[in-house]
Amino acid sequence: MNFVAFERAKQGTGASRRLRNSGRTPGIVYGGEAAPVAIELDHNALWHALKKEAFHSSVLEMDLAGAKSQVLLRDVQYHPFKQLVLHVDFQRVDAKTKLHMKVPVHYSGAEESPAVKVGKCLVTPVVTEIEVSCLPTDLPEFIAVDLSKLEKGATLHLNDIALPKGVTAVSHTNPALVSVAAPAGGEAAAEEAPAA
Repeated sequence: MNFVAFERAKQGTGASRRLRNSGRTPGIVYGGEAAPVAIELDHNALWHALKKEAFHSSVLEMDLAGAKSQVLLRDVQYHPFKQLVLHVDFQRVDAKTKLHMKVPVHYSGAEESPAVKVGKCLVTPVVTEIEVSCLPTDLPEFIAVDLSKLEKGATLHLNDIALPKGVTAVSHTNPALVSVAAPAGGEAAAEEAPAA
């Protein structure tokens, strides 16, 4: 994804407030060899871009004064109750340096699994994003996890899934990604029926 940014001349609280009132959002770009640069972006374009999952989890191409550079979205500050972005932070990306990023997890196939079809179990995702380490060119937009082979009583852990080539998970433990639970009261009702 790409977006256009403009250099910001004035800084400070008053200047940022006037900028927001004119439909712009202040921001900063840092990292890499160059010094941090204060930037401004069109608020409406930024607001719609932030609604897309890919804007948060992939390498973006920023056009700043005609020069293109690769950046990552690192922080967004929203107004407490207005639909307003107060500030954004971007980090420059070096093609040869590994980066750490949280990537969303997309689960599919749970309805087709034996746990749901046969066991009538409830499949609950525990983790919605995984922190990964990889080169910028290998950064996936999301990690797809197929749940079609889940069995009753099983738990899917981080070590059980295959990550894309060049991507490693950053985790000191082996967290559970998905848990499978039997329906509440299902077994108790079955035991009471013969007694009656």
